Amino acid sequence: MFTLTVHNSWFPGEEYGKLELARQQGFKAIEILNWAHLDLKRLRGEIDRTGVAVSAILFHASDPAKQALIANTHGIVHADAKDAFVTAIRETIAAAQVLGCTNIVVTTGNEIAGVPRAEQHARVVAALRAAAPLAEAAGIQLVLEPLNILVNHMGYYLTTTAESVAVIEEVGSPMVKVLYDVYHQQITEGNLINNIRTNIRHIGHIHVGDVPGRKQPGTGEINYKNVFKAIRDTGFTGFVVFECGLTEPVEVVCPKMWALLED
Repeated sequence: MFTLTVHNSWFPGEEYGKLELARQQGFKAIEILNWAHLDLKRLRGEIDRTGVAVSAILFHASDPAKQALIANTHGIVHADAKDAFVTAIRETIAAAQVLGCTNIVVTTGNEIAGVPRAEQHARVVAALRAAAPLAEAAGIQLVLEPLNILVNHMGYYLTTTAESVAVIEEVGSPMVKVLYDVYHQQITEGNLINNIRTNIRHIGHIHVGDVPGRKQPGTGEINYKNVFKAIRDTGFTGFVVFECGLTEPVEVVCPKMWALLED
């Protein structure tokens, strides 16, 4: 059974106190993607105290020049970003090890106009192949995220499930997988349940939010009761994260989210 997880934006206050608030709502994990500004030892203390894990963090380089190379305004679609990417993964793995976190979210950057997609695809594969041995040695997954370009991330390179899976297969590492974001993929291509079932062996992490609006499940067009059942039926044991906004107070929303798991 997967672990239902909540995004840190659902709770007020400092990040350190949000783990206790997540625990009070029944969650065993919380997603805190942006970690570079945090006191990791203090956060680890809260993880140990509450029993609430951090489900994923985002790749990051401490050197601003290297960070600029891996940001979505540039990214690993560029050949000159590969070394910076490997540095960022090494640093982020070190942070993940402090936190006991087993997933690092990776993005590709925006598509380069005038450069063949095949060439950009190959650069993404090359960057991930270069970083994969670090992930394998640490036992930490790199999860590559396709995003939608119709509403939220205009210009981003990687959008479809098919190309994401193709990248993962070419990288050929058990610790490099797809981050399947149900919100983004509903906008991009739909066919959610079939794509999840067909590609589950390549999916390492899942984000959810409803369409339109990217608010909690039940506010839009996606039948999340069926989606969650489909994920459960695959035997997926990773994290499924509410990475979305809220239309009601968190204490009202959370019981509704747990109800989505009921048969």
